[in-house]
Amino acid sequence: MDDPETYYDDHDQAEWDRLTSSLHGRLEWEGTVERLDDELPESGRVLDAGGGAGRYAVWLAERGYDVTLVDPSEGQRDLAREKVAERGLDERVSVAPGDVRELDFDPGAFDATLCLGGPLSHVLDADERTTAARELKRVTADGGPVFVSVMGRLNWLVLYLVSGTEHLTRADELAETGDYDRAFVDRLDYESMFTETHFFRADEFEGLLAEAGLDVQRLVGLEGLASVLSAGPLRDRADELSEDRLAGIRRLVDELRDDRTVADMSAHMLAVCRASG
Repeated sequence: MDDPETYYDDHDQAEWDRLTSSLHGRLEWEGTVERLDDELPESGRVLDAGGGAGRYAVWLAERGYDVTLVDPSEGQRDLAREKVAERGLDERVSVAPGDVRELDFDPGAFDATLCLGGPLSHVLDADERTTAARELKRVTADGGPVFVSVMGRLNWLVLYLVSGTEHLTRADELAETGDYDRAFVDRLDYESMFTETHFFRADEFEGLLAEAGLDVQRLVGLEGLASVLSAGPLRDRADELSEDRLAGIRRLVDELRDDRTVADMSAHMLAVCRASG
């Protein structure tokens, strides 16, 4: 099992493609940018913390925002610079090394802050997750929006049930702790294709953000009821559906994205917050 930095170094292009190459990824993307459209200020400086290959940074820059992307993965940063340059957005986007647990910026430096796709999920230590959440608040101007998405625990467990993997032998451990780490994988005697991750429950996620001083205004299930479509055979079938059926799935997901139970079951939960006080 690779550490997160090595894993994302090795999966740079896959991370860029992830939000467009499947229905599952597109639902995450569409649900996120819809909330960004609703809550971002009309202009200003935006931090994309753990911004990876730059999908959101490019989207922001194309809409006139000045974006600072930081990420610990060199491979992700290199690809982000490439994608930014291809689109002629170099003057709008800067890319630098950075860790969400220690953001090298002044208090209130950004009008809005993003931490999307799960960077907080790759911080395994609970105290360090609290530090990271406080950093997101600290660097955001008072009253500015903060968007944070993490990976959901219940969805991961549902996928174990659907796929029938060897993880089921210790799924109760993951249900209790949410920690998919080296110790867990070693107990399975299993070669993991993913990286170390903490999977969240909704109450835990909201509690973390509130403890950091962020006012959580909305909790959104990005893939919602369609989260299960990320499982192997279901994913393949979903990508073969007609446009009418895909439209029906989107309507159902949109209708229930703000339902708390659905958010807790979602592959990714997005919290829309405000930095205040």
